[in-house]
Amino acid sequence: MYEHLGELLTVLLTLDEIIDNHITLKDHWTMYKRLLKSVHHNPSKFGIQEDKLKPFEKFLLKLEGQLLDGMIFQACIEQQFDSLNGGVSVSKNSTFAEEFAHSIRSIFANVEARLGEPSEIDQRDKYVGICGLFVLHFQIFRTIDKKFYKSLLDICKKVPAITLTANIIWFPDNFLIQKIPAAAKLLDRKSLQAIKIHRDTFLQQKTQSLTKDVQSYYVFVSSWMMKMESILSKEQRMDKFAEDLTNRCNVFIQGFLYAYSISTIIKTTMNLYMSMQKPMTKTSVKALCRLVELLKAIEHMFYRRSMVVADSVSHITQHLQHQALNSISVAKKRVISDKKYSEQRLDVLSALVLAENTLNGPSTKQRRLIVSLALSVGTQLKTFKDEELFPLQVVMKKLDLISELRERVQAQCDCCFLYWHRAVFPIYLDDVYENAVDAARLHYMFSALRDCVPAMMHARHLESYEILLDCYDKEIMEILNEHLLDRLCKEIEKDLRLSVHTHLKLDDRNPFKVGMKDLALFFSLNPIRFFNRFIDIRAYVTHYLDKTFYNLTTVALHDWATYSEMRNLATQRYGLVMTEAHLPSQTLEQGLDVLEIMRNIHIFVSRYLYNLNNQIFIERTSNNKHLNTINIRHIANSIRTHGTGIMNTTVNFTYQFLKKKFYIFSQFMYDEHIKSRLIKDIRFFREIKDQNDHKYPFERAEKFNRGIRKLGITPEGQSYLDQFRQLISQIGNAMGYVRMIRSGGLHCSSNAIRFVPDLEDIINFEELVKEEGLAEETVKAARHLDSVLSDHTRNSAEGTEYFKMLVDVFAPEFRRPKNIHLRNFYIIVPPLTLNFVEHSISCKEKLNKKNKIGAAFTDDGFAMGVAYILKLLDQYQEFDSLHWFQSVREKYLKEIRAVAKQQNVQSASQDEKLLQTMNLTQKRLDVYLQEFELLYFSLSSARIFFRADKTAAEENQEKKEKEEETKTSNGDLSDSTASADRVVK
Repeated sequence: MYEHLGELLTVLLTLDEIIDNHITLKDHWTMYKRLLKSVHHNPSKFGIQEDKLKPFEKFLLKLEGQLLDGMIFQACIEQQFDSLNGGVSVSKNSTFAEEFAHSIRSIFANVEARLGEPSEIDQRDKYVGICGLFVLHFQIFRTIDKKFYKSLLDICKKVPAITLTANIIWFPDNFLIQKIPAAAKLLDRKSLQAIKIHRDTFLQQKTQSLTKDVQSYYVFVSSWMMKMESILSKEQRMDKFAEDLTNRCNVFIQGFLYAYSISTIIKTTMNLYMSMQKPMTKTSVKALCRLVELLKAIEHMFYRRSMVVADSVSHITQHLQHQALNSISVAKKRVISDKKYSEQRLDVLSALVLAENTLNGPSTKQRRLIVSLALSVGTQLKTFKDEELFPLQVVMKKLDLISELRERVQAQCDCCFLYWHRAVFPIYLDDVYENAVDAARLHYMFSALRDCVPAMMHARHLESYEILLDCYDKEIMEILNEHLLDRLCKEIEKDLRLSVHTHLKLDDRNPFKVGMKDLALFFSLNPIRFFNRFIDIRAYVTHYLDKTFYNLTTVALHDWATYSEMRNLATQRYGLVMTEAHLPSQTLEQGLDVLEIMRNIHIFVSRYLYNLNNQIFIERTSNNKHLNTINIRHIANSIRTHGTGIMNTTVNFTYQFLKKKFYIFSQFMYDEHIKSRLIKDIRFFREIKDQNDHKYPFERAEKFNRGIRKLGITPEGQSYLDQFRQLISQIGNAMGYVRMIRSGGLHCSSNAIRFVPDLEDIINFEELVKEEGLAEETVKAARHLDSVLSDHTRNSAEGTEYFKMLVDVFAPEFRRPKNIHLRNFYIIVPPLTLNFVEHSISCKEKLNKKNKIGAAFTDDGFAMGVAYILKLLDQYQEFDSLHWFQSVREKYLKEIRAVAKQQNVQSASQDEKLLQTMNLTQKRLDVYLQEFELLYFSLSSARIFFRADKTAAEENQEKKEKEEETKTSNGDLSDSTASADRVVK
């Protein structure tokens, strides 16, 4: 009875400690009381009646006093036990006081002998109850047994702290001194100080002995597991059945005792560190984590052999009940044989009979409680001899343990306390990584981490406990990835790289000098279960290597052989099943890769020149003896390597590049020097166009060129107009590259579809497969084939109109009123063409010279750029109104005729020097005229790409007409359908 009262007091003490350590609860309670004060000042605002507030406040004060002030235990023991109306007086009952004190001492004697010993089971919990009973005895009777009080405190030297819950530790010395201050005064100061100092020394001693404890328990648990396997695997012989059951019982109990001892060490040490706010050393963390692994190993051993254990437990229980019944039977005969009659002897006999009857049945908790109460009466009057009583007590204790074996093992091996000590997990993972030989122990640690989940499912401080579970899951997985998986991936990749590149002079990899870790052991692990997933280390590392090798191969396809060798080495050395990249290899005709051009589009358009007719890019200059070229076949091969998706990405990059260039373009056109000259030229042309046959004068363009040069030149000798011409050429080169991408895509699609016999009549493979009634996988494969054929047919028949897209995206912005300064562009084209022709002739003349720096024979990017910008500004008509190329042609033809006339006149005078000069002049004029003609043809060709035959207004009108036609056709179709329906009806 007193033991059960002690258990109740232990519960009350635990509740006090929980509330005292719950800081969040206290803070929220304080905030709630403040809120209530606000409600009290203005009840109507909160819709509460004022007369109900005061009773509610009294109720809250009562609740706070009873629960939240940490006085649950105190309130219980300070109750009025004496009857006030003259009835029973408990505090003055000396018999009860003596029996109470005797019972406490008896329980303490049993607990003290086994406390801290290997055979300890639940003595610590009983010690807490004894302390509660002692305080209750003092509260009722106001007497103190100084010797017993000192004995209680002396236990603190052996067990200075006891873990009550997963994260709460209880100090018995503090409790006894606080609850019985009068008794503490009886002790000398040295004794009290020694108790407090011992707590620190105990922690230091525990820390120092942890490594030895781990080694000892490692041997104990390993031998116990082997013994367990040996006994449970052995067939039971009927002639030695009782002996076998005894052995199994002892092994089961020994496993439980190991679990209890290890659990006690872990909880006490970790909670002491947390309570005393002292940092743990890495050695201590590793040792404690090893103990956690041993604890889960014991649990897994019982779980793995649970079928055999469950079968054995029922037989062992019956065997123990049989032993107990034999002992009770002997005592009962002794009582019956005594002829002296007394009521006490009758009570003892009745108790023994009750115990016998209760033991004849299943060993439930209630039956065992009845047997315990019955034996507490039945063991009086010297019923049992000393040599009989102790074996009976041992049998009953074993019966308690075996009957609740599964629950007790589960309770002792429960590692939910790790939730409060998650900081040890990164250090543990670092240790596992460094000591890969024991990689399999990860399963035990994750099993321990899973024990935190059931407790978190009772959380009430969040809207749903799943939020807490998700946070916990995410935190653990992030730590695992950072401290183990990612490090493992990097180390494996590094090892493969160094092994493949052994021909290079790398760091010393001699294992006798730098050490060696066998990381392959991680890949022999079974997947680790955690929450609703399985963590497969092998699959994680394989996926990382596959992804890394694939991405790096796509960036540098010439390294495919290296990564293929690394894949083979990963399979050979680590047993990883790698996936082949299946990337198309490059051809000898690959040229500069589309991916490289896309990433460096700004460098490409400045270093390469575009040829409009042949659709080819030629390198401007090179340090080698040859120039690189890029044509449609190169682009097609590159698209085949990277896939058609690269086309849209390239156009996106070009769009970003054009945005930056058009910003510079707008700044140049907005410049006051340029804008004022252009406005003057427009005004001048409007004034003289009737007298000049609507042709822009050649001399005006030359004058503009000279005027711009006067504004200043760069150190390289370039004017602002030269730089503006280069800007337009780069824009045109970008558009030429987009055109080549589209042509390359069509070329690639045509090559891919060339094996299809008739593009107009493609067989539907899915329908054919369904008709044959083939498997679902075959139907799915046929559906994929139809999809691929459809995509290739569509891509080969029509390409994406990238030019139209790039016009539509910029044109609205160019034509806005705020960009009115761009409307002057058409008038700057004549001086620009003149500047371009002079530059082009200069480049072509350098081809025949020894120093070929700056030599070039084509640059159609300028024509593409001019045509594109005129389309964006919708100024084709304005530019055509200048009749610029007619004016140029007339000017040069007029000069050529004049030179020819002079040659005829001078041929009679036979002046050779003058004739040579005239011949050179005529050649120069012919070259200029030819260059202007070539530019005119290139510009006319480029305009076709942008539909120069239509203005923006005409294009909009055409779009509206198409939409109306579509609506009309839809209406006609619906009418015809309706009439057809009527006919059918």
